[in-house]
Amino acid sequence: MIKVAVSGFKGKMGHEVVRTVLREEDMELVSVLDHQPSEKNINELPEFTELDVPVYSDLQALLVETTPDAVVDFTVPASAYSNTKTIIENGARAIVGTTGFTAEQIRELTALSEEKQVGSLIAPNFAVGAVLMMQFAEKAAAYFPNVEIIELHHDQKLDAPSGTAVKTAEMISHTRQKIKQGREDETESIKGARGADFEGMRIHSVRLPGLIAHQEVLFGAEGQGLTIRHDSYDRISFMSGVALAIRKTAEVDKLIYGLENIL
Repeated sequence: MIKVAVSGFKGKMGHEVVRTVLREEDMELVSVLDHQPSEKNINELPEFTELDVPVYSDLQALLVETTPDAVVDFTVPASAYSNTKTIIENGARAIVGTTGFTAEQIRELTALSEEKQVGSLIAPNFAVGAVLMMQFAEKAAAYFPNVEIIELHHDQKLDAPSGTAVKTAEMISHTRQKIKQGREDETESIKGARGADFEGMRIHSVRLPGLIAHQEVLFGAEGQGLTIRHDSYDRISFMSGVALAIRKTAEVDKLIYGLENIL
């Protein structure tokens, strides 16, 4: 039985992770974390009255007292790095869907996980379809170097561009011929109109109520275009990837960046 803790359990993603862990026959929910909980036990919530799972506000205490094998973290970008570092330092596997990591932070956490020999995963997106979209885009970019990314999310998302968009751009850069797109003398009459610039690619972020998580990768060439799109209509779309990560990180001894690396 895999002992699992959920950090950020009151958020929409965290709540879905709790329900997923409870459904999996080889997993046991041992603790949950919230930054300012009003409850001491999850059974104080109407949906979980039959459970006996302690609620913590301190991650270190949760790790020491409930000794989870894996901690799934869906919190906020401001705490993602420190949470992941604390989890790995305590010998637990970190399964992180929170975005906002810098390249340097990824390198530091990877080195720490190798030192501790603890498997972990940071994934900008846990939907298998989104991972396939990124892989298809990476392949297409070798033939269509003119590309722009449009990511669309709910209006409560804190960071922009999304981690998925950044990861997609990083993957595309592995195969894309580096060119400057558009006219050399292009100007913006309103600053930011052309979006963020990633090695000549443009990334555009949309934030609207009613959306969950969506992304288009648009390629253009002489006389043709190619659009690769993925849509998550419900947060359940991410849960098969989360469950897979909880299991697969037990088979590795370092941090992995991107769900595609364990599929």
